[in-house]
Amino acid sequence: MFLVRRLALAMSLALLSLVPTWANPLLLVDRSNLQVLYAQEAGASWHPASLTKLMTAYVAFEEIANGNVTLDTPVTISRKAFNQAPSKSGLAVDSSISLKDALYILIVKSANDVAVAIAETIGGSEELFVAKMNDVARRMGLTGSHFVNSHGLHDPAQVTTARDLAVLSLYIEQTFPQYMPMFGTGVVNLGKTRMESNNGLLEGFAGTTGMKTGYVCASGLNLVATVDRGGRQLLAVVLGGSSGRERNERAAELFLNALNGRANPTGQTILNMANSGGAPTDMRQMICGKEAADYVKAQEAAYPIGLKGQPSYLTDEIVLSEYRAVDLGRVRNNIALPRPRPATHVPMFSAPVPAVVESANIEDVLRPGLTTASGLNVPMPRPRPADL
Repeated sequence: MFLVRRLALAMSLALLSLVPTWANPLLLVDRSNLQVLYAQEAGASWHPASLTKLMTAYVAFEEIANGNVTLDTPVTISRKAFNQAPSKSGLAVDSSISLKDALYILIVKSANDVAVAIAETIGGSEELFVAKMNDVARRMGLTGSHFVNSHGLHDPAQVTTARDLAVLSLYIEQTFPQYMPMFGTGVVNLGKTRMESNNGLLEGFAGTTGMKTGYVCASGLNLVATVDRGGRQLLAVVLGGSSGRERNERAAELFLNALNGRANPTGQTILNMANSGGAPTDMRQMICGKEAADYVKAQEAAYPIGLKGQPSYLTDEIVLSEYRAVDLGRVRNNIALPRPRPATHVPMFSAPVPAVVESANIEDVLRPGLTTASGLNVPMPRPRPADL
């Protein structure tokens, strides 16, 4: 019986070796000087999934800065918004929330219905809002990015790159630092609904300040994350993970490599990194198709960090920050039925937002010497486990 089990194990391992593992796009950037510390396929075309919502949020921030909307502008769930596929907020058709609350739900829950509602509120229609998204991408020099919708549900023409996502994330932080707490929030409460972020670094890797996760079958599991730790200001992009475990652990490993001196400047900055062009990778068969089970097993064999019985980079215990949103009621015939905010509500953004936003010009906006927005100074991490 023992020999039979050993033979079965050997055959399983042999079969797994025939399943190709994937070289995910990976990118690590020093936010203080824009230096690239590590890059793997960072210019390759990829489907962004819900990382699209980074651009949705940026457009909203820019429209607020231009005075076209405010954080208190009501955002209403239309029938089109309600009909979007999950992830969703659970709000009913004609329900209304403030733009501020909508942005929190967009970022933390990654709610597709709220993405469409924000787009319709700001643009008049999702199509006109998407035009604003592509205009911002052009101004930022995101040459590998094109948007078709505001939420990131799969469309073959919706593409980006790890490089472009890093540039976009830097724009958010440098142009609109007052909104960065949204990206570091782990939970949004709306009535009896508790919406949690899928960013495992927020509760397992000290110094994590945000930012966003994303997943559709065609993209695999994606992540943009920022860390302020040990006096360093870092940003990582991981695309195409086979699981949340792999995606989160790979990002944490990138950060630890930098913090422990194993990732050094490549001589390239994120601004002079080029996109490589070509058709986007389609991960659907490997993530959701008939090959998925074998592919995930192969990825686990190639990268077992975080699996049961294996070391993990996500060993810190962090209490997630929480935010409470308020359902303002339903809107009929343009008459809102607001409900008062709880007495405990304290506005987060006390400083006035500039009336005019700086034009998105890379030379003017993205710059070295970024000041840490959060002021965190987390001690250097513990050494890696000895058996890695």
